Amino acid sequence: MRRSTLRRPRLPRTRRGQRRLVQAVMAGCVLALSPSAWMYATASDRLRTADEVPRTDVAVVFGAGLWDGEPSPYLAHRLDAAAELYRRGRVEVVLVTGDNSREDYDEPDAMRAYLTRHGVPGGRIVSDYAGFDTWDSCVRAKKIFGVDEAVLISQGFHIRRAVALCGAAGIESYGVGVDAVHDATWYYGGAREILAAGKAALDAAFRPDPRFLGPREPGVERALGTAG
Repeated sequence: MRRSTLRRPRLPRTRRGQRRLVQAVMAGCVLALSPSAWMYATASDRLRTADEVPRTDVAVVFGAGLWDGEPSPYLAHRLDAAAELYRRGRVEVVLVTGDNSREDYDEPDAMRAYLTRHGVPGGRIVSDYAGFDTWDSCVRAKKIFGVDEAVLISQGFHIRRAVALCGAAGIESYGVGVDAVHDATWYYGGAREILAAGKAALDAAFRPDPRFLGPREPGVERALGTAG
């Protein structure tokens, strides 16, 4: 029985064909990287350190996974930064946004419990249980919780996308990128951002509704009313 063999793709033999192939590859690379370039350009002047970030009423902390019901190390670093900003009086309220799509997985409540253990009063913490991705979190912060200005807290590999998307959602934001160990998770997160930038650009362009919108919630306004 004759075995089938895979044919190698034929490269162009003429200079014109080779030139067109190179141009096609370059065009593909430009298209693939343009969302990342947009993201970096949009967020470049909105990034601050914890010492430099302007005083803002609300900090937004994005979920980053749980380990046995507790914040993952990456999420804990984000929450530590939020607690420090609160202790310094740089923010008044912390909006924690994450995934609670299953009964056995509740990022916002785990984030709230961690913050209260680290000195943030429960009355100054507002939970968004439908922050399924960064775009959903930004849109819900604006439309559901009425946030117009915020400090966003995440790891460096994610903070630019957060700032760009919250800006597209109508929130004037500054990003604080927290330190992270350059382990396998960090490298995975950085590589993932290249792909996520494409979705981010589409979200910013077409501005779809989040997976769950729901009615307006006064939690942030109420928490700010008790501040001071």
